[in-house]
Amino acid sequence: MKYNGPIYEKSFEFALMTLELQKSLMLLKEFEIGSQILRAGTSIGANVNEAGAAVSRKDFGNKMSIALKEARESWFWLRLLKATNTIQIDVDHNIDRCTELVKILTSIVKTTQASIKK
Repeated sequence: MKYNGPIYEKSFEFALMTLELQKSLMLLKEFEIGSQILRAGTSIGANVNEAGAAVSRKDFGNKMSIALKEARESWFWLRLLKATNTIQIDVDHNIDRCTELVKILTSIVKTTQASIKK
């Protein structure tokens, strides 16, 4: 199954943002949350790209569902980072981009699940 949509580029851009954020967190010696954000944030794009090589609609939906879960996890870590107020890094833009990914992926997953049930 081939999917050509903005989710590919947006998830890649978010992975790049995540790498930059993780670098900043490492400089501040925030290793744990930096690692969590890095794993979840880069996993979104990896799973979206795997979905592009899916062998069936169901496989595509499963990969996109995993990407959605990773996006929601990223959103959690970003909100937690912002809420602690102990680190002077502005993550509002990251949260906005992540929220956008969650919305797009939710739509893709719902549409795919509906088409499978037909």
